[in-house]
Amino acid sequence: MKLVWSPKRASGAYLDTVKSCGGLNRESSAAELISAMAAGWNARLIVEAWFSGGATTTSVGLAIAARHSSGRHVCIVQDEKSKIDYIAAMQEYSGVSLPEVVVGEAAEVIETLAGVDFLVVDARCKYYNRVFRVAKLSHLGAVLACKNATQLGINHRIKWVGVLDNATRIVRSVILPVGNGLDIAYISSKGEKLDCQHSSGHRWISHVDPQSGEEHLFRQ
Repeated sequence: MKLVWSPKRASGAYLDTVKSCGGLNRESSAAELISAMAAGWNARLIVEAWFSGGATTTSVGLAIAARHSSGRHVCIVQDEKSKIDYIAAMQEYSGVSLPEVVVGEAAEVIETLAGVDFLVVDARCKYYNRVFRVAKLSHLGAVLACKNATQLGINHRIKWVGVLDNATRIVRSVILPVGNGLDIAYISSKGEKLDCQHSSGHRWISHVDPQSGEEHLFRQ
């Protein structure tokens, strides 16, 4: 992928999220990691699908990441009540900017946003896998993150090869034991995707390491 990693931005966002969330706990540990990744990859369009009633620490982390990367942060909520609840919860964190809050089904709203390079979806959201599939990702590459992944069950982690369309090339994916499970996929830039398509007739086989949680992709 062509996104350029910045350790300085990543560490800055991480520390600022720790301060804003009041220290490490089960939920915030995922928020700090997500914040560091979004800022470190200099994400310019950060989008999240929020599950109504869920914690907002990830949103806090993404808001901080957007500040460090000078990016745009959009949060999709299900309905007007969810929007009110979400804004009220976010306002409890002083010094944290509110994102653009959009009401609607995440799988429909995401199609109106072009150039997404960092996308976070809660596994408890309706049609969460479709949100990833229809997202219009940046030509520079993208990072996809599914939080609360263990809600899917130990044998039902995301099979990214099946969720995304055939034109999207996955560089690497891994599930991390933070929060309630964080499933991450790194998507190649547009140029890299085209390169791999010259070998038509090949198929990708996915193997998940049971110890590390890493998903290894092999071309057959």
